Amino acid sequence: MGLLDKVKEQAQTVTQTAKDAAQKGQGKLEEIQQKRTADALLRDLGLVAFRTEVGRITAEASAAESDRLISAIKAHELEHGQID
Repeated sequence: MGLLDKVKEQAQTVTQTAKDAAQKGQGKLEEIQQKRTADALLRDLGLVAFRTEVGRITAEASAAESDRLISAIKAHELEHGQID
């Protein structure tokens, strides 16, 4: 095997390693974004419960908003798995 062949092989190895690292990084980024989305939905649901408890919104508005958020949470779980 010549020197040029060894250089090409090393370059391919480095390229593949970089691609693998980029894929792992992208996967982690997507995981973080999914968690942030879930956290925001759960926070909003808690906020609706709090506002209802202290009388800032009506029971009807609370029920409608809670239903919307619960539907969004269920859809999120179907797409990304159970929220822990």
